Amino acid sequence: MHAAVITFPGSNCDRDLAVAIEAVLGRPVARVWHGEAELPKVDLVAVPGGFSYGDYLRCGAIASRSPIMAAVIRHARAGGFVLGICNGFQVLCEAGLLPGALIRNASLKFVCRQVAVRVETAASPFTSSYAPGAELALPVAHHDGNYVIDPEGLARLEGEGRVAFRYIDNPNGSIDDIAGVLSANKRVLGMMPHPERAIEQDLGSSDGKGVFTSLVAELV
Repeated sequence: MHAAVITFPGSNCDRDLAVAIEAVLGRPVARVWHGEAELPKVDLVAVPGGFSYGDYLRCGAIASRSPIMAAVIRHARAGGFVLGICNGFQVLCEAGLLPGALIRNASLKFVCRQVAVRVETAASPFTSSYAPGAELALPVAHHDGNYVIDPEGLARLEGEGRVAFRYIDNPNGSIDDIAGVLSANKRVLGMMPHPERAIEQDLGSSDGKGVFTSLVAELV
């Protein structure tokens, strides 16, 4: 498997994400600046957390229109894998690669703590290392993590098994406690919790490692 991590102005989790993928993959990860027009030849594109373009307008809205995102969209439409975490989830929704949107937390406060998350499906390239119903301890750090979607869209997500993760103790007000969703072909995942910050027990949890080992198993 070959992977690339995108960096936007204001990204602050791009190095964390590259280090996590490299630790599991065992090979260097390409780093791609937002102003590039093309991606290197990779299997996985990862869009990191942070505050792209200062979170002006809606979070992720400007980043979704940066030059590299046209290549990311082409990669996804050709069946490539895309992972968006936190701000990356917001970017993928704004780019139309995932349904719904992320709005301000119901508490109107920034939330930064470890939360309990349940694996809703193991039938995806991002979750196959987990048992369905497994409870994970993952950190969150966001102000706009409240996932919203119209009733018809929610019914499709639920009916097609596209809710990847669900909060056990909802920190932001997301509809139906949704913490992560999959695209129709299940090759694009967006999630608000940070698995890249939970791959070593010394950091408080290694429960996020399964997202990356799942991908490696899928692509080796």
